[in-house]
Amino acid sequence: MKDKKTILLAGGAGFLGSHLIKKFLSNNFKVVCIDNLSSGNFDNLIEFRSNLNFEFINHDITTPFIYDKSIDFILNFACPASPIQYQVNPVQTIETCFIGMSNLLKLAKDRQIPILQASTSEVYGDPAISPQKETYWGNVNPIGVRSCYDEGKRAAETLCFDYIRQFELDVRVIRIFNTYGPNMNVNDGRVVSNFIVQALKNIDITVYGNGNQTRSFCYVSDLVDGIYKIMLAPSALSYPINLGNPNEITVKSLAEQIISLTSSSSSINYLKLPSDDPQKRKPDITKVQKLIDWRPQIDIEMGLLQTIEYFKSVLEKKSD
Repeated sequence: MKDKKTILLAGGAGFLGSHLIKKFLSNNFKVVCIDNLSSGNFDNLIEFRSNLNFEFINHDITTPFIYDKSIDFILNFACPASPIQYQVNPVQTIETCFIGMSNLLKLAKDRQIPILQASTSEVYGDPAISPQKETYWGNVNPIGVRSCYDEGKRAAETLCFDYIRQFELDVRVIRIFNTYGPNMNVNDGRVVSNFIVQALKNIDITVYGNGNQTRSFCYVSDLVDGIYKIMLAPSALSYPINLGNPNEITVKSLAEQIISLTSSSSSINYLKLPSDDPQKRKPDITKVQKLIDWRPQIDIEMGLLQTIEYFKSVLEKKSD
């Protein structure tokens, strides 16, 4: 019988990383999680610690990673993903995006194994077209407050495709659009978690700008299924792939829906729009549908209800 395949997952203590660990372990993989816990949450890993197929290593990927055991696939999810988090230490953010990616690509090249990079819809910046196709080059401010993340991820993509062209390495790049669900941090600054926590506390919900900017929200289980299928796809990719939910809603309507679902007494407080905040977010998912026959299955109300229940339990524990 063939040995279990081993996944090296950078950033596994984060929101998406923890869901990916559960997916891989439940499908008979071994998982080596590396994370320096700068933005990841160690509590997300507690349920896996007794699993013999799980290993945690505290490591910063801006330093080369030395590992003497077998690895079959690398996934890079190691970077803060919300503006509040990645703007705390912007130099570390862009170094994690680029230097960290470089170190993992070198490891993948040395082992001659596939690697998947978690890129982002932020590579499109404040887009001039909607929905955003993978062929769109984007509209990004290269020197703004969000550039450490936006341009860091763009530079990482450049490095990925240079490895494809120069070394014929199997590199798979996914551009992740807004995703939400259990295991998000209470204070991570993402719009869904912010709104839910504020609504549950019955305090004003902070909407930046007039609330007419749009986002497309994908529930985490749908996204993880897409990532898993792309990882298992038999052939390498020569292009990036959008992953997200194409159902577009305004930020204001999201706030109103969360107030309704939580029966909250919160009001909406409109604040000044942050610099370079995109007005549109909607993925064109034609390519991924053709590649792996994938489309999100969880609608926004069902996903929000499950996420609200998660945050209720978190807040109750904090109040104990």
